[in-house]
Amino acid sequence: MKTKIETMTNGQKKVINACAEPCSVERGMRVLGGKWKASILWHLQDGPVRFNDLSRMLGGASKKMVDQRLKELESQGLVTRHVISDRPIAVSYSITELGRTALDILERLKDWADEYIV
Repeated sequence: MKTKIETMTNGQKKVINACAEPCSVERGMRVLGGKWKASILWHLQDGPVRFNDLSRMLGGASKKMVDQRLKELESQGLVTRHVISDRPIAVSYSITELGRTALDILERLKDWADEYIV
């Protein structure tokens, strides 16, 4: 049910159906809203990408930031990490089926930004 604000007869405002816990939009934003997280998922949609290549694709993100976001996405079940070799260490990342479910949202966000954000 949607939260509403009603004005009482004395002029005070009262919130009706206030969220007792984070709403669905907030929970979704906690997963996808972290800086670089959505971009990482977007870049993984066509297949596995090695860590260094992914870092280059993200432009302004430091390798430390990319590593942190990948660990978060992995713990949330949105990406998987694959060790290619141990010496020297080489890893790639893939989007999971759960991660793929977010791509439609990201596609619509991209279209909206292309149309309305200059």
